[in-house]
Amino acid sequence: MANRYTRREAIGLGAGALAAAFAGESLAQAIPRQDVPAPRLPIESGAQLRVIRPARFVEPDEVIFRENAQKFSQQFNVPVRIDFVGWEDIRPQTAVMANTGTGADVVLGWGDDPHIYADKLIELSDVAEYLGRRYGGWMFLSEKYGKRHGTNNWIGIPFGGTTGPIVYRISAVREAGFQSIPDDLGEFLRLCQALKRLNKPAGFALGNAVGDGNGFANWMTWAHGAYLVDEDGKVAINSRETIEALRYVKELYQTFVPGTLSWLDPANNRAYAAQECWLTANGISLYYALKNDPNTRAIAEDTDHAPLPRGRVSQPPQSATILNAMVFRHTRFPNAAKAFIQFMLEAEQYDRWLTGCLGYWSHPLRAYSRSAVWDSDPKLGPYRDGMNHPFWSGYKGPITAASGTVNSEYIMVQMYASVASGQATPEQAAREAERRARRIYR
Repeated sequence: MANRYTRREAIGLGAGALAAAFAGESLAQAIPRQDVPAPRLPIESGAQLRVIRPARFVEPDEVIFRENAQKFSQQFNVPVRIDFVGWEDIRPQTAVMANTGTGADVVLGWGDDPHIYADKLIELSDVAEYLGRRYGGWMFLSEKYGKRHGTNNWIGIPFGGTTGPIVYRISAVREAGFQSIPDDLGEFLRLCQALKRLNKPAGFALGNAVGDGNGFANWMTWAHGAYLVDEDGKVAINSRETIEALRYVKELYQTFVPGTLSWLDPANNRAYAAQECWLTANGISLYYALKNDPNTRAIAEDTDHAPLPRGRVSQPPQSATILNAMVFRHTRFPNAAKAFIQFMLEAEQYDRWLTGCLGYWSHPLRAYSRSAVWDSDPKLGPYRDGMNHPFWSGYKGPITAASGTVNSEYIMVQMYASVASGQATPEQAAREAERRARRIYR
């Protein structure tokens, strides 16, 4: 298909990303790969596919994804319809499909979702093993979220993950008396207090936000040495470390810009771009939008990224909001669905998408660490290994239907929000989270 972009799309892409988007196959040649046989997937007669996935945060995510899907349609003579749905809406829609046995052939849902519906999915091991051999193996979180717990059977194939390090205004942090983002939680609190005094406050989502809300709650939990469940899946959230984390958040919340208790995923992007919030945690989408809009380019130049403060752990306590592809058993065209997933992750398509999005969905396969996008801007550094962080939903336990349900019900987020808002004491909030988690981990 010819590459045709409107003026608005070209502005959204930005000069570097637009050039990469046009580069196509020549760009992908830099990606190392092995010559291994692909699985045999004869396309069913009359095959057509419906795909649903979360809505874009950066325009090329949709533009290039659709173009790659159209390329698949033309090459395999399989019509593909793609629906982009709201981040908070995709889980309810997936649940309806699972319960009714009808709906999309390929669902690009969230990381935990295949584990909620594991018994209703087609195994994808043949495609996953081929891609792993061809592209240097899978990143840590790809295997963690792709394989059914305790097996080597792939029930999901991650397309990437948007991780959320600290995004901050360089000038504000320096004005507050800091040269960088401290790893120590006490020092980080002092930084946020200083920003508040300067009327340049921080802000983190405490609403039911798929990425930002869960990301903040998990960070605070892990950074204090706490965790939802232990290695055996026994609920362990009501601990001394969790109480300390809740007390810390109660104090940290006093430094936040107003309104964070109701923030969903787009909210901190808007607040930061409006210069209402000067430090937050976010994916590349925020920096991408600022950099490619002439009205906010000066903010982008004053913006940098840093790993989340480690606190008591040895590595940045962050994970990723993972885009995880699954195929329900109700599809009439399983081979076409699997061929679509494989095609979209091949270098000729995937690197073009990755680069065009400025690395928004950090890559799931190790070979894509060599993508030119990661050397195109030094400020992208904290995103390069977004899928290799050793933390996950339900850490330290297995990823199962239970861990996915805790995430989708925002139990951890609401635990912190109840303390920040003054509706519960840290002890009450930890007990309530424990009660809710135990109801699920039975």
